[in-house]
Order: sequence, then structure tokens, then C-alpha cells
Amino acid sequence: METVQELIPLAREMMAQKRKGKMVKLYVLGSVLALFGVVLGLMETVCSPFTAASRLRDQEAAVAELQAALERQALQKQDLQEKGKQQDAVLGGRALSNRPHAS
Repeated sequence: METVQELIPLAREMMAQKRKGKMVKLYVLGSVLALFGVVLGLMETVCSPFTAASRLRDQEAAVAELQAALERQALQKQDLQEKGKQQDAVLGGRALSNRPHAS
């Protein structure tokens, strides 16, 4: 059974055989399931470019969000460093003003 066109004559031939009704039903069921699988495979093939593009957009959005978070984190770190330098300068200036001068 390499093509769908072979399934229809086979199913008709099996339906014509009255002696083995259970086997015919089994073959018909198998043929219907095979056709269903072929249709689903075709649908997946047709839709794959769209789903791949959607996945790519989702990944790009996730990367952009991660980059934005990293930039925010770097800015916060830079702000903390600047505040620390300012505090050091203020505390250093106070320490110098509190020292007794040698005159």
C-alpha cells in the first residue's frame, strides 16, 4: 500500500468478499485510519512553515525580553555603584572635616 489510490480498489475487493466479514471490517477500518493519517500528514506539511515562523517569533520575543531584563539589571547595578561612590565621597569628606588640623 504505497498510494492512496491502491486503498480504494482493495477496500472494494474486500467488501465484495462476504465470507470473512470481520476481516473486511478490519481492513476497511485500517484503510480509513491510513487515509486519516495521510490527511493529517498533509495538513502538518502544509502548516509547518506557519508554525515554524510562529515559533521563531516566540523565540525572538523571548530573547528580546531577556535582553531588556539584562539591560535593566545592568542599569540598576550601575546606579548602585554610582550611589556607592557618592556615599563614599560624602563619608570621605566628613572624615576629612572631622580630623584635627595640624597648625
